[in-house]
Amino acid sequence: MIILGIDPGTRVTGYGIIKHHPHKPKAVDFGCIRPPVKASSSKRYLIIFEGIEALIALHKPEALAVEGQFMHKNAMSALKLGMARAMAILAAERAGIPIFEYAPKKAKKAVVGNGSASKEQVQRMIQMMLNLEELPTPEDASDALALALCHAHSLPCAHV
Repeated sequence: MIILGIDPGTRVTGYGIIKHHPHKPKAVDFGCIRPPVKASSSKRYLIIFEGIEALIALHKPEALAVEGQFMHKNAMSALKLGMARAMAILAAERAGIPIFEYAPKKAKKAVVGNGSASKEQVQRMIQMMLNLEELPTPEDASDALALALCHAHSLPCAHV
């Protein structure tokens, strides 16, 4: 099973694609979609949407694991994050891919065993779990891989 993890953001949207095998998950691709800083909000959302659509067309994932909504102190930031998240959901829906939402703490707990783990701890554990030569960077890509692995953990007989 191929799982696409998305860590949404308007400046940086992280993605991580894994091939799930019960005892040996493999990283297929990971990185970030970075709309131009000076682009309008609507243009940024379009770039995020098209970027995720291109990833779906290329890798043909069977599931999308996206970071679920969480409370944010700044209402405008929460709204922008929700819009970026919506682009991932819309792209998956258009492709007929099942969507699964996970809280950041749940994804951290799935890979590190601690929902309050630091970004560095998540990166190190992802590196070990996926047998990567280097730490997965940037952090947004690492978080997206954690979301994909979190979903893999939730599958029947999933011993990642």
